[in-house]
Amino acid sequence: MSGWWACLEERTRREVDADVLRDRRLPAVRSVWNALRPSGLGLADAERVVHARYEVLADQVRRTPPDPLDVPSLAARAAALPGRVAAIEALWDGDTVHDWFVLLIAVLEDPDGEGHLATVHHRRDAPPPRTAAAGAGRAPAGHLGVPFRFPSPDVSDDQAPRRRAVARPAE
Repeated sequence: MSGWWACLEERTRREVDADVLRDRRLPAVRSVWNALRPSGLGLADAERVVHARYEVLADQVRRTPPDPLDVPSLAARAAALPGRVAAIEALWDGDTVHDWFVLLIAVLEDPDGEGHLATVHHRRDAPPPRTAAAGAGRAPAGHLGVPFRFPSPDVSDDQAPRRRAVARPAE
């Protein structure tokens, strides 16, 4: 990956390192990819370039703390969303750097949509993401009196069926 890094202009390298030092992975990847895409760099390679910068600058990176998974924090995030929470879902997602992780999503109605509550990554000092996300999703769902759904708790599957339409109670 150092070959791609050497292809970047000095200004872009400074921008990428500044983003890495602030633990802003996606803007760093976007900068690398936008600068080198015309040269044939793919998104996965851009992620690897940025990952290599994280390794080089590891002791200087101001890491973003993990999302809180306690009921008061998740309930507060849900309350701040622009609609009524109708359900909570846990969904797999992944990338070439983080591997698989679980997103906790509030399914909204009035207006329809969804809101991000938390991202659960693998951590050495915590249960696996699927276990942590299942517990963290059930608790606020129970607190809010809405269903919790984890369509693929045992298999990392980002194509598992979603709860798109929320059934409205009969009037």
